[in-house]
Amino acid sequence: MPLTKTDLIAAVAVHTGVTAKDVATVLGGLEDVVTATVAKGEKVAITGFVTFDRTQRAARTGRNPQTGEAIKIKASKSPKVTAGASFKKVVNGQTQAPKLRKAR
Repeated sequence: MPLTKTDLIAAVAVHTGVTAKDVATVLGGLEDVVTATVAKGEKVAITGFVTFDRTQRAARTGRNPQTGEAIKIKASKSPKVTAGASFKKVVNGQTQAPKLRKAR
């Protein structure tokens, strides 16, 4: 079962000893800053953890799956998220994951 935003806020609050309200405020601010920065075409890197970037997709020809008719697909921009090296090492079992505090 995935960790929802509400679950994440609660877990970070327990782990850091900060109120859930404060964690929610900071997480919301992080989302806003990352979204606005990437929308401008700039990269956001949290070294070792994750990088947020924007990529350009070229215009291309696709096919309507129902009719087989060729359709033109416009050029677009797309978000790109890349895991950092430290994060990858933990996920691959090469390094231990941080120990989390349990809720009391």
